[in-house]
Amino acid sequence: MNEHIQEKLAVLPMQPGCYLMKDRHGTVIYVGKSKKLRNRVRSYFIGANDQKTQRLVREIRDFEYIVTSSEIEALILEMNLIKKYDPKYNVLLKDDKSYPFLKITNERHPRLLITRKVKKDKGKYFGPYPNVIAARETKKLLDRLYPLRKCNNPKGRHCLFREPAIKRRI
Repeated sequence: MNEHIQEKLAVLPMQPGCYLMKDRHGTVIYVGKSKKLRNRVRSYFIGANDQKTQRLVREIRDFEYIVTSSEIEALILEMNLIKKYDPKYNVLLKDDKSYPFLKITNERHPRLLITRKVKKDKGKYFGPYPNVIAARETKKLLDRLYPLRKCNNPKGRHCLFREPAIKRRI
């Protein structure tokens, strides 16, 4: 590990944020996020790592970090930085997918949907969720608590939704 990296590791904050690892050409090769930047970035250079991480560490010549106010902000920033730099060591989000959100539509009879695109359509968006399974589980719970419209019929077609009867033990 070179002296330049050691000096930067010494001043890392204990706050949430994102870090960008760079190679000898200054190209971003990895983007990550952490709730405590100091602990996470240091872990690359100290201790045992798997083979993929060892290859990454051998290529790192510099790094930058961006402090955020929360883990959620770091998650969103990480997603955007990965899309911007397309680092070779990031596998997640390289398929052009983004994190899922729950959306309550802005319709006379609103629906609850899972979407990966946040649009300016006056709908209410909640998220991002770390993965689609977490979003689906949350949606399933909300569907039971708040039975909103489930269908998307063309105008003029009726949409009936009946909640199944709840079985009670006596």
